[in-house]
Amino acid sequence: MSTLSYDATGAARKALEQHLPALVEDRVATRIFAKDHTLWGPDAEAESAIRLGWVEAATVSRSLVDGILELRDALKAEGVTRIVLCGMGGSSLAPEVIAGTAGVELTVLDSTDPEQVGAALAERLEETAIVVSSKSGSTLETDSQRRIFEHAFTEAGLDAKSRIIVVTDPGSPLDKASRDAGYRAVFNADPNVGGRYSALTAFGLVPSGLAGVDIAALLDEAEEAAEILNEDAPENIGLVLGATLGGTNPLRNKVVIAEDGSGIVGFADWAEQLIAESTGKLGTGILPVVAGPDAPEVTSGAEDVLVVRLVNPDADVELGENEVAIAGGLASQMMVWEFATAVAGRLLGINPFDQPDVEAAKVAARGLLDAQPEPTPAAFVDGAIEVRGGDWLGKASTAEGAVKALLDTLEADSYLSVQAYFDRLAYAPLEGVRDDLAAVSGRPVTFGWGPRFLHSTGQFHKGGPAIGVFLQVTAASAQDLAIPERPFTFGELIAAQAAGDAQVLSEHGRPVLRLHLTDRAAGVAQLQEIVSSLAATAASATES
Repeated sequence: MSTLSYDATGAARKALEQHLPALVEDRVATRIFAKDHTLWGPDAEAESAIRLGWVEAATVSRSLVDGILELRDALKAEGVTRIVLCGMGGSSLAPEVIAGTAGVELTVLDSTDPEQVGAALAERLEETAIVVSSKSGSTLETDSQRRIFEHAFTEAGLDAKSRIIVVTDPGSPLDKASRDAGYRAVFNADPNVGGRYSALTAFGLVPSGLAGVDIAALLDEAEEAAEILNEDAPENIGLVLGATLGGTNPLRNKVVIAEDGSGIVGFADWAEQLIAESTGKLGTGILPVVAGPDAPEVTSGAEDVLVVRLVNPDADVELGENEVAIAGGLASQMMVWEFATAVAGRLLGINPFDQPDVEAAKVAARGLLDAQPEPTPAAFVDGAIEVRGGDWLGKASTAEGAVKALLDTLEADSYLSVQAYFDRLAYAPLEGVRDDLAAVSGRPVTFGWGPRFLHSTGQFHKGGPAIGVFLQVTAASAQDLAIPERPFTFGELIAAQAAGDAQVLSEHGRPVLRLHLTDRAAGVAQLQEIVSSLAATAASATES
């Protein structure tokens, strides 16, 4: 196991002094590993009692390894060299990190965008098998992806049943339906593990193992980390990180997670879901902000921001004020952050295992799909961008003016959330607007691709403190794809998901600026130019 290490300054160090002695005295570490469901208060007991299986995931999951490797070898012998993961949130983020860090190919399809789905279908279909991952067994996005791949396999003359592998909880609707359908394999995950804590269960291991990751070594490292975490000692890095995340006073509720040489690919994206969905409720919580080591938030000195640097164990890191550095291997870090998030939940006084506000956007999207209402008319059109917003738009008549008006709604403790509902792979450079918007606004900025962020930061946006300001970007598609045996298309589904989420956010009284790109390439270029112009103007004003 690579060396776990931690260092902290400022408010983070004070949080340790304030909370670590009590965490040790209350035996929080050993009680977590003993699955003591009373740690988070009476209101959380029912949920906690069935959500602590993750503490022993490394041991319990060992029985899955042989079956996964045998299936991998069988698929390879049949010419299957490409694994596509159809999953959302906790079912997709962990495998993406595991495969990316190991340097193996895994296509993660966590979108309902017709162009992204179409691209996944078009690549080496004859060499492809899919892993359909859904804890509940009723995830709409995942079901739609399965349907179109099954249809595509059949149309191509391939045996669809032999190309579909399923991961789900025992007894779920997908579990029964998959066995009845005769799919290639069905792996059951531990039902006592919530989705965002499932990295080292079947949800993380099946797609990663089939793609070629050494999952036995991953579990070896996780077991060693569990031994370290199961100690009531001030050196316990999980207690230390948990006290840092949830114990600053006043609470620094924007935690900037900056990749700074850790060697773990995409870890901050996985941690983002874990923390936001676990803590963002009852009007409180911690907002993770995924950023680079030199992002504007890192140097802002804002009183509500804590910086956590993911570093290499061998690096000599010089920390600024109110910063944390943490190092360790992938499996070790996953165990540490799961444990620390549970500890932070105790300090915040919330249940870290439920997600009471995630369903709201799903219900709204379903309602829009059923009703098929006409789109809300645009306030105005500027080039390739249709603009929609609330009264706060004022007299704005350009897309740039609308973005300025949205930024004007930010308050001293606000954050800006950019949410792009289209192909995250083809248009990945759009994420570059995040740093510029953070520089212009002077506030933390998150960037999420829809609909996947709905299963991640979506809980914080609705259940956390009402301080978010939202920039939603949708895009017309040059193609649409029918979903077999469904009365709606992928294009209609993603449009309903975006509109439903905007509706729920607006009902929470939050400003939502909706920019619809009537032409993807032209609209993205126009938006990038707008943000670049705002950044240049802000920089010029600062210099003068």
